[in-house]
Amino acid sequence: MIREDVRNIAIIAHVDHGKTTLVDVLLKQSGVFRSNQEVAERVMDSNDIEKERGITILSKNTAVMYGDTKINIIDTPGHADFGGEVERVLKMVNGVILVVDAFEGAMPQTKFVLKKALELDLPVIVCVNKIDRPEARPEGVIDEILELFIDLDASEEQLDCPFIFASAKEGIASLDYNEPGTDMKPLFETIIDYIPAPTGDKNAATQILISTIDYNEYVGRIGVGKVDNGTIKVNQEVVMVNAHDESVNKKVKISKLYEFDGLNKVEVTEATVGSIVAISGIADIHIGDTLCSPENPTPIPFQKISEPTIAMHFIVNDSPLAGQEGKFVTSRHLRERLFRELNTDVSLRVEETDTTESYKVSGRGELHLSVLIENMRREGYEFAVSKAEVLYKTDESGQKLEPMETAIIDVADEFSGTVISMLNQRKGELQGMSTTNGGYTRLEFSIPSRGLIGFRGEFLTATKGTGIINTLFDGYGPFKGEIQYRKQGSLIAFESGETITYGLFNAQERGTLFVGPGEKVYAGMVIGQNGKAEDIEVNVCKRKQLTNTRASGSDDALKLTPPRILSLEQALEFIDTDELLEITPDNIRIRKKILDPTLRMRAKRNMQNS
Repeated sequence: MIREDVRNIAIIAHVDHGKTTLVDVLLKQSGVFRSNQEVAERVMDSNDIEKERGITILSKNTAVMYGDTKINIIDTPGHADFGGEVERVLKMVNGVILVVDAFEGAMPQTKFVLKKALELDLPVIVCVNKIDRPEARPEGVIDEILELFIDLDASEEQLDCPFIFASAKEGIASLDYNEPGTDMKPLFETIIDYIPAPTGDKNAATQILISTIDYNEYVGRIGVGKVDNGTIKVNQEVVMVNAHDESVNKKVKISKLYEFDGLNKVEVTEATVGSIVAISGIADIHIGDTLCSPENPTPIPFQKISEPTIAMHFIVNDSPLAGQEGKFVTSRHLRERLFRELNTDVSLRVEETDTTESYKVSGRGELHLSVLIENMRREGYEFAVSKAEVLYKTDESGQKLEPMETAIIDVADEFSGTVISMLNQRKGELQGMSTTNGGYTRLEFSIPSRGLIGFRGEFLTATKGTGIINTLFDGYGPFKGEIQYRKQGSLIAFESGETITYGLFNAQERGTLFVGPGEKVYAGMVIGQNGKAEDIEVNVCKRKQLTNTRASGSDDALKLTPPRILSLEQALEFIDTDELLEITPDNIRIRKKILDPTLRMRAKRNMQNS
């Protein structure tokens, strides 16, 4: 059976090439919204962090009608840290739209997502977006994309893919970059003509592979997948099985069934081959599970998700200020929340350690884990995290292996020497270098993932905020040797109390402060960065000794340099291996793991001796 009235597509691209904006305009021009309805930009980015950062973190399902055809669209993340989302949703679709920026061209993540699509033998429509940019270079971008197809061993049919030239922002598309379009009709028509309709046997036993999990407080877990064979109905008895886990074999009942219509889920009583459906009422449904008819429980093979490459320890907060700002502060709260995250995040791993106060959380990159930390902070959790560390492996011969990354860096020509030197110190190897028009150099490096921890902040400072860095996981390679993360030491608070202008004025001569006057600090808390390599203790709670020759008001004349306020990412990059980051809903504080100075010195000495 061929469902000619349905098309299932995913929109894939490098971060910030315009996927979500493209989905917006397809929704608008298909009549999902009323003509007078106010619609927010990037309407698919529903999560607060997605809106603030302008990135997609979770894949989203939507559907539009074009004529008599229903087009199910999945908007996928573009950032490498959320690659796990892309890998699995491609199992639901029959083709992809690869969005490429008309100026930036093929980028690392473009290669990653295209490779995944070609491996699954999916037809590709290339949409060269932002064609209205003054510096757009469509001819060069077409050549780059075709080269990329060849590099990835694309078949003759895949190479013969259609190219659409669009400005998602303006809502126009055309088949020729010299002729501006008037609407998105050329893209809609190409989807109908080029993307194959879903096929399957309507009369066969039911088979649905769950590719995404949604979560709703009212109905719990919601499994999203495509009906590969048969028909699924409300109240139907099915068997849940898994191709990678033989222990999964359970009879369950379909209590509610939904299809997608615009931005909404619409309840339906049944769905057949090719439909993308959401199923609620199955408490322990997981990504990769197949729902089958009891008479033929055959699981559908599923793409194994790439393994995490970095880990952090999430620890119960035990600082002197613990429990004063958060709603959820105990080890039970922390454990519950971390394991709940596994419901929806397939790339995350949570492991218990030998103490109930600490959990090892592994993810695909610093951004992946920082988004989890930020979400927990906003929900009222209070905890501490350690510095990110990479996950090593050993090969058959016992050689230590570490995760490697390809880093593609665009910098102004004047900074290229500085950046090359910085990455060489972090064990990076220059693989290629090319100049582009407009005084920019593109550098391609192979570098250990460790070398990129804490690098972005330094990189932006060195390039005066103009450099762009994109990274992509590139397998495991031999261990490259020790890397020094930070050349400067920390300024550590000597005693607990409230910061005073007089104490801060004396301390600011030693380096850059992270705190201003009137802030709570405690002994062992990091309140700044030392100008030199070693850690030093400073007393920022120190008051001026008052005598009959000193007026208490003379402090008013002291001039303080404004403190450097670190964002969550900057703080995660800044902390060293002997430090923790204390996270509360109101504050982010850096502290030493060992707060007592005597014990800290002893531990340092023991480490040096060993």
